[in-house]
Amino acid sequence: MNTQNLKQGFQVTTSLAIAIWIFWFLYRDIALDSLLEQIKSSNWLWIFFSLSISLFGFWLRAWRWTLLIRSDEGQIVKPNRAYHAVMVGYLVNLLIPRAGEVARCGVLTRTNGISLGHLFGTVILERSVDLLFLVGTIGLAFLVENELFLSFANLLVNIDDLWTKILSNLPVFLGSLAIFIIFMILILRRYRDNGLIKKIRHFMREIVSGLKRVNQLSNPMGFWLSSVLIWVIYFMTMYTVSLGISSTANLSSGEVLVVMVMGSIGMVAPVQGGIGTFHALVAFILIQLGISEEDGKIFAAIIHGTQVLLMLAAGLISWILMMRLPSWNKPANP
Repeated sequence: MNTQNLKQGFQVTTSLAIAIWIFWFLYRDIALDSLLEQIKSSNWLWIFFSLSISLFGFWLRAWRWTLLIRSDEGQIVKPNRAYHAVMVGYLVNLLIPRAGEVARCGVLTRTNGISLGHLFGTVILERSVDLLFLVGTIGLAFLVENELFLSFANLLVNIDDLWTKILSNLPVFLGSLAIFIIFMILILRRYRDNGLIKKIRHFMREIVSGLKRVNQLSNPMGFWLSSVLIWVIYFMTMYTVSLGISSTANLSSGEVLVVMVMGSIGMVAPVQGGIGTFHALVAFILIQLGISEEDGKIFAAIIHGTQVLLMLAAGLISWILMMRLPSWNKPANP
């Protein structure tokens, strides 16, 4: 085994160990009987409806992906085949964080002859757009539930007291802020060739160029509308599950939006399937909303567990179907 494989194996093992530890730490005091009782008492019509919405969301994500894939690259990708590739990616992500993006590209390279580099570029663009929508959704959640966000901030620092101190020392504050901005500009200029700074600048350039490429697509409106709908589906998935569980059935749509935002941030963490981080953030926000600690943790376990089972089942079916397809052979020149 070479050094690269050892490094990758260590990273995967470490991320899994961290996920398991966080999960154990959260649920070590939750009795299995309590979890089973909540599962039995839940309205599973709402939860199954939530899973149906998720499946449509997976297909819509695949359809949006096909809009980015050039038609002159190998064989044209149909939405259903892209869907199966996406589900294979989700399946792999449950085992190895971030590897699913490469896996779904590899599937279409094998079945449709599309270059891996081109596909990976489309995935990076997708992720960049999703990141922008996540930031936008956080902003929307703040506008809808600004008092809730301010109460969270007050848990860390007394905002009223801080604001009073700033106003009473306004010249000092503005001067310090100006010095800090100048200092950061000088640091960025001095270390503009630093590896991390280069990566950040490259990432920002990729986002800008990616947004320009989207507007050059044959169906840019379809891309942007589907991107919006994908995030609406994320919300509806969370909202329908909340209706199916008695402890969260009375949450407002704005409160569910905040829960969804926290869950989305938890899924971004580099651990397998968001295990642990998703549960921790969702449970934390539910506790702040007045849900008991036990009910908050059980809600997080139910929604995450059902989604993982869905991705496992759908991912395995898609993997079997895609592996049965023959490898694509480039037609010989006449």
